[in-house]
Amino acid sequence: MEHSLNNSPPNLNRFLQLDPYMKPYEGDIQRRYRLFEERLAWLEKDEGGFDQFTQSYQSYGVQMQLGGGLLFREWAPGAHALFLTGDFNAWEKLSNPFTPKAFGKWELSLPPKADGSPAIQHLSKLKLVIKTKDGEYLFRISPWAKYVTKTLDSVTYDWIHWDPPHPYKHQHQRPLRPRCLRIYEAHVGIASPREEIASYKNFTLDVLPRVKDLGYNCIQLMAVLEHAYYASFGYQVTNFFAASSRFGTPDDLKALVDEAHSLGITVLLDMVHSHASSNTEDGLNHFDGTDSCFFHAGSRGEHSHWGSRLFNYGSWEVSRFLLSNLRWWVDEYGFDGFRFDGITSMLYHHHGIGVSFSGSYSDYFGMHVDEDAVVHLMLSNYTLHKLYPECITIAEDVSGMPGLCRPIQEGGLGFDYRLAMAVPDKWIQILKEVKDEDWDMWNIVHTLTNRRRGEDSICYAESHDQALVGDKSLAFWLMDKEMYTNMSTLIAMTPVIDRGMQLHKLIRLLTHSLGGEGYLNFMGNEFGHPEWLDFPRKGNNESYRYARRQFNLVDTEHLRYRQLYAFDRDMNHAEDEYGWLSSGLAVVSTLDQADKVIVFERAKLLFIFNFHPSISYSHYRVAVQHAGKYKILLNSDEVQYGGHGRIQQDTEFCSEPLAFRNRPNSFLIYIPCRSALVLANEDHDYDH
Repeated sequence: MEHSLNNSPPNLNRFLQLDPYMKPYEGDIQRRYRLFEERLAWLEKDEGGFDQFTQSYQSYGVQMQLGGGLLFREWAPGAHALFLTGDFNAWEKLSNPFTPKAFGKWELSLPPKADGSPAIQHLSKLKLVIKTKDGEYLFRISPWAKYVTKTLDSVTYDWIHWDPPHPYKHQHQRPLRPRCLRIYEAHVGIASPREEIASYKNFTLDVLPRVKDLGYNCIQLMAVLEHAYYASFGYQVTNFFAASSRFGTPDDLKALVDEAHSLGITVLLDMVHSHASSNTEDGLNHFDGTDSCFFHAGSRGEHSHWGSRLFNYGSWEVSRFLLSNLRWWVDEYGFDGFRFDGITSMLYHHHGIGVSFSGSYSDYFGMHVDEDAVVHLMLSNYTLHKLYPECITIAEDVSGMPGLCRPIQEGGLGFDYRLAMAVPDKWIQILKEVKDEDWDMWNIVHTLTNRRRGEDSICYAESHDQALVGDKSLAFWLMDKEMYTNMSTLIAMTPVIDRGMQLHKLIRLLTHSLGGEGYLNFMGNEFGHPEWLDFPRKGNNESYRYARRQFNLVDTEHLRYRQLYAFDRDMNHAEDEYGWLSSGLAVVSTLDQADKVIVFERAKLLFIFNFHPSISYSHYRVAVQHAGKYKILLNSDEVQYGGHGRIQQDTEFCSEPLAFRNRPNSFLIYIPCRSALVLANEDHDYDH
């Protein structure tokens, strides 16, 4: 891989033309690009080149050698001595010493047994023994461990040597990268109605078919990287190369990804490189007896709010570890990309704590920016996009850093998408604080469309954040306790359920169609899951009651959850057919505060929303660009979606050449209260 040094991003002018407000910070952009190029040049020059460096999982940890021998390589610069112990040597602590190498590296070679079999058998337990410079002996798990497990009576995880005699082989090719993403955010452990930790196999058999039926073309798996504390939701990672064993074996996860690919579903991994668990015995913390092995020393290496450790992104070995970690999950498991968690904490020395990002560009440049972390993120995106051109990267950033999703060659950080995090906050704020008749249509549309020009967004009405205990899902905010008693179709809808059913659909459709270039939904929320999400912990007597998704509610024919599910499914399938997420920005023609009506065109479809709680409009004029006959593509008021059936599905609308709201054509339409319509022009060829 060749790369030539430049003093400035070669396409910087494109970025500055797109966003002229960046011009005063041109020097900052050039500086971080220069630092990126310098680091990249070093990586390409040393240790066999960039490709080999970022595949260091092939040379660190445990490696099988020709002839059946095993080579162990670790980086522990603070260690005085290093030993390997385990089942293979009857746990003799000091009988297998490593040899010290340059730059804090250690190596140990174990020849095969007399019969030619490996010295360490598949599923054997292992431990590293670190002798510190103070003479203390510490038992540690290799940072490169590929499988760790914990017995019920144990507090910490065990390192298990994973070398199956018949390793899993992927059967299916990766699907082509979707033109847009419809993401089903999912957690394997809660993906069952049962009060237990569900498995990779359960997800493969029971959840993937639902995802396919719903029309999502991508799943985003959370909490896969091993984490000792289940209630951390996977965000306190202990073992970065190990797939969580609480859900099954590595082969089980590979089979899940493989099956998703067979269904044409792209699979993203929720990647946590923003911090690490503070665990010592089964995590990275104090791995070599010092607090500065993988992390910054002292207070800089500690996140005050998360109680976790912060990586030293300027470290050569940390770069090796984290970049190789990305490639491991792509190469070994077949993941198609990553959603990077906690980017804000990485980008700034203040980690976003106590900072209110005002939108001023001075928030994004200056001494408070962690340039080592910025360069690391650029290297991460360069690695993934250079070596895997179809790879997808998504950034979770609350600050609004400009250029986050612009190409590195323009001076950006190289992500493909950013999460539109202001949108779910807006919906929750409205439902908590504003009466229905006082909803501000302009403010809603502004929030949905206020995104950085030229940077694609994944929009969502709610994610796992809104489902967690302490908050409530949209369905719970709308219907609360009545969801337990009044969701049967065998009884008439109460006013609370009626309002909740209609607004749940309208909020999701408006977010889906107006808010971004991709869409995300957290598992279960598509059908209005009635409860929050709370993992077993001391505060709830270690209960799994709320650490599950009740798919059985959808499977019960007389419950209205099926109606919400059906609407979500048909909404996604309509997008798949007409491609509004990939069609550019919508053109809003009507934004009527008094009428509570929003009308816009996108992908040459016409979207009509009436949020008024009680007033229906019998002859409402709507503007369209293209003349012709319009048919109903999606109608939230259909009875099958829990609506009132006030518009016949086969109704057609013919435009007339009457200019209206800056569009050349228009027509009159009936819009029931709390309903939405999506209309397609029968006379137009939808080529997307």
